[in-house]
Amino acid sequence: MGSKKPGNQKNLKKSPRRRRYAVFQHVLKGKIIIIYGPRRVGKTTIAKEILSKYGNPDGYFNCEEPDLNRALTNKTSTELKKIIGERKLVVLDEAQKVKNIGLTLKLLVDNFPEIQVIATGSSSFDLANETAEPLTGRTFEFKLFPFSLNELNQKYSQLEMGRLLETLLRFGTYPEVVQADSGFVGELISDMTRNYLYKDILEFERLKNPDLILKLLQALALQLGSGVAYTELANLLGVDKVTIERYIQILEKAFVIFRLTPLSRNLRKELTKTRKIYFCDLGVRNSLINNFNEMNLRTDVGAIWENFCILERLKLNSAKKLLPNVYFWRTYDRKEIDYLEEEGGKFKVFEFKWKKNKYKFPKEFVENYPGSEFKFINRDNFWELL
Repeated sequence: MGSKKPGNQKNLKKSPRRRRYAVFQHVLKGKIIIIYGPRRVGKTTIAKEILSKYGNPDGYFNCEEPDLNRALTNKTSTELKKIIGERKLVVLDEAQKVKNIGLTLKLLVDNFPEIQVIATGSSSFDLANETAEPLTGRTFEFKLFPFSLNELNQKYSQLEMGRLLETLLRFGTYPEVVQADSGFVGELISDMTRNYLYKDILEFERLKNPDLILKLLQALALQLGSGVAYTELANLLGVDKVTIERYIQILEKAFVIFRLTPLSRNLRKELTKTRKIYFCDLGVRNSLINNFNEMNLRTDVGAIWENFCILERLKLNSAKKLLPNVYFWRTYDRKEIDYLEEEGGKFKVFEFKWKKNKYKFPKEFVENYPGSEFKFINRDNFWELL
């Protein structure tokens, strides 16, 4: 479905400063820098900017190249030094492609602490699993998402952002999409989804069933904002529950979706087993159901708004290196709250409504979780998310 992107787009071809700033702060600090995130969010761009500032462009290594991949696999520190030469800063792009990458990185940082290594990964599959133990205490890790509101606010005023809000809800915030001056943005997103969304997923453990993944994602897209039951998904798609669980875990590790679990502490009537699943980019979600309609023509506005707000909190906490426990809250008698963050035993409680101007939080929650901080977010005060 072709859609022209409205608004006066400014040039965003360089990554916003805040996006780069946190990573730049940790360069030449004696540890490996690892940048995770989905494809096409700017990991390579940031790594090359660092390389340009502190090193030399020939320090860039694309680990998807077969010969380089072999050269970095299961090598001694002496062999690795021959590859790196006298470079003091190197970028290993798509590092998860290298078998036993954790050991390779450990040898580099332990034997050549004067060399700054930056490793990027389009998925957290192998890079996270293989580096966790070998690199304990030896890394700075960053998750990179599509642009956040804070990042976009560096290029747009809050007034302009308010005007562009519906566009962001329809088309998402991938840099390539936001940077498009005009044209068929829907086709651009659909093309990105087809060409990049499944690449890491299908390679992981050599998954053979792209049709099942697509059907699962479409089912999740249609259930956005609702509780998801793995058993129901399994029955719908004609597979077992274990397969559904495994594919959802893979989709989450590939930065396509993320999950919320229910809070259950004090009330016997609180739900304990259901979960809610959201998308890491709304443009991808809308592409999966082929619906880029304007907000006033949609029946899923509430779910889209909920996804958008929760995702912005996720981006904010990631950028600030905060790790709150996150939940939703729902009872069997249908009392619910969209999103909660817990730190130090205290809750920040959020409810998201696209148009409503007032909202009263459930008495059961207020009484059972005293000291909580409550925020009601609608389209007119969405900056209070941040």
